[in-house]
Amino acid sequence: MQILFSSRDASNRSAIASLDVAVDNPANVLNVQRTPVMELGKLGTFDDCGAMPSSVVERDGVRYLYYIGWNVRNTIPYHNSVGLAISEDGGCTYRRLFDGPVMDRTAEEPYFCGTTCVRIENGVWRNWYLSCTGWVEVDGKAEPRYHLKYAESRDGVHWTREGVVAIDYADETEGGLVRASVHYDGKIYRMWYSRRSHIGYRENRAGSYRMGYAESTDGHVWQRLDEQAGLDVSDAGWDSFMVAYPEVTEIGGRLYLFYNGNGFGASGFGYAEASLDSA
Repeated sequence: MQILFSSRDASNRSAIASLDVAVDNPANVLNVQRTPVMELGKLGTFDDCGAMPSSVVERDGVRYLYYIGWNVRNTIPYHNSVGLAISEDGGCTYRRLFDGPVMDRTAEEPYFCGTTCVRIENGVWRNWYLSCTGWVEVDGKAEPRYHLKYAESRDGVHWTREGVVAIDYADETEGGLVRASVHYDGKIYRMWYSRRSHIGYRENRAGSYRMGYAESTDGHVWQRLDEQAGLDVSDAGWDSFMVAYPEVTEIGGRLYLFYNGNGFGASGFGYAEASLDSA
């Protein structure tokens, strides 16, 4: 099984890397690809400062990789948008389809969009994505606030975005809802995502990223059930301060939830597992 992830170079630019793990035991790393799966974007494009993988979906033998493109900014620290690359050789190599993003800020969403969870159902490409609702200066630093919205497409490139909010802020103290991962068992849609406070989430353990969870019968209207997420920080170790950015996948009758640990993943990433009966 291939896992795409990102790491940073000495200039703090993120690039997409790849490793292979055993399907029956993801802790068994079989191979690590030492070079990025694709180069950063051309100078001046949306991903010339960094790229991070977000969602992979397969159709007709082609893998579609939606990824986050990074630009460094002046008045704010960064700007994100969503790019698209494809692999026609089973994930060995990827090539970007366009030099520009397939999702960016719009007249109705003026700040930025980022992490996506794309699924194809009955010919419809469904997308639960991060949407920034504004920047606020906190202790002299510009901090973004973002929640999760929903979009659809017929081709995976051109997206209809009607401002549908999938998961909204619980209250005014919540600042980040990000990295939706949706699993559908034929009856119920289950979404895992990460959530954090608006301020102090880098320094305050209680306000840092925790796992969120929601359920839906149609993928449009969701009920937040965060207490049923099934995963929290550990008492000590690599994931004792935060658990963030989930990706849920079904393998052999079990659900695997991959996630980042402390420091937004500086300590590494790992996984939890559950049988489908208990999920």
